[in-house]
Amino acid sequence: MNDANCPGKKLSHLDPSGNAWMVDVGTKEITRRQATAISRISMSQEAALAIQENALSKGDAFGVARIAAIQAVKATANLIPLCHLIPIESVQVQHRWINPQTLEWQVTVQCTGKTGVEMEALTGASVAALTIYDMAKSLDRTMEIGPIFLAEKTGGSRGDFRKAN
Repeated sequence: MNDANCPGKKLSHLDPSGNAWMVDVGTKEITRRQATAISRISMSQEAALAIQENALSKGDAFGVARIAAIQAVKATANLIPLCHLIPIESVQVQHRWINPQTLEWQVTVQCTGKTGVEMEALTGASVAALTIYDMAKSLDRTMEIGPIFLAEKTGGSRGDFRKAN
C-alpha cells in the first residue's frame, strides 16, 4: 500500500496484507534526533487577558500547560498505539502570543535513538493547547485549537525536514 502523497513509497506501519503493525527499528542506526511542533489556540479577548494577567480561577495557565506538555511528551507511547517508547533526553516548551487573541505553543523534543520524536513533539504541543482550553473554558467555550503541525525535525535516515512558511 502506497502513500498517495509520496508515490512509490510504502507506508511503514502496514504489513504486506495492509494490517497495522509496529515498525521494527532494531537494525536502525542510533542518531541524535530532534523535533519541534507548534499548536495554536484562539480565544476571546476576555480569556486572553485573564491568562495574561494570571487571573484564572484555576491558576497559572502558562505553568500548568508547560508541565502538561512535558507529561504528554513522556506519555506519547501510551497514547498513540504504534509509537515506540523513546528515552526522551530534553523537552523545551515555549509560548508566545502571535496576536492579541491567539496563543502559540512550541514544543521541542530531543533524544538519541533509533526512531524520531515527531509524535512526542506533536502530542506535547496539542496537550499544551488543550490545557489552556481547560484552564479558560469558564470564560470562553468558543476557543479554537489549530493548526497543530510539525515545524521541523532533524536526524534519522530520511534526513532533516523544515515546514515551509
